Amino acid sequence: MEDKTNIIQIQRYHSPCGDLMLGSVGDKLCLCDWAAESHRDIVDRRLRKLLKAGYEERTSDVIQEAIRQLDEYFNGKRTVFEVPLLFVGTEFQKSVWHKLLEIPYGSTVSYGELAGQLNVPKAVRAVAAANGANAISIFAPCHRVVGSNQALVGYAGGLSAKKRLLDLELNGKPLL
Repeated sequence: MEDKTNIIQIQRYHSPCGDLMLGSVGDKLCLCDWAAESHRDIVDRRLRKLLKAGYEERTSDVIQEAIRQLDEYFNGKRTVFEVPLLFVGTEFQKSVWHKLLEIPYGSTVSYGELAGQLNVPKAVRAVAAANGANAISIFAPCHRVVGSNQALVGYAGGLSAKKRLLDLELNGKPLL
């Protein structure tokens, strides 16, 4: 039997790009992931194991703040998020996710550029894998990472959601 010492509070958020599951531990957001995606099982297992936690469907102050900021974002009124985040993964994954926070709203970088910024220029695939394992989508903007030819590739919410998020940011088209 697993030792559950923490509770991850979770709540569904209906975004214009698809449903998201938001989760928090204490006063930090640890989950903003696409509810319908198959990789959710992997993310859920990682969060439960590393946080020694179980899920409980109820809101929290940080989830309510995340919802408020997401609403502003989808309305085209927010370009920077100010919710405290808790990244749960390996040290390498966390370094990639922290680097995502530096990609400005309305900008994109390639996986190769991101690897270069992390001083691991030959680790493009590892950077791409870490990007794909990001459990805090939108807040840690993995949608801003594109292929070397600027092609939209790999996004847990689907390429349609990635395109809509980038259209919002690049063209100022509110989604709500």
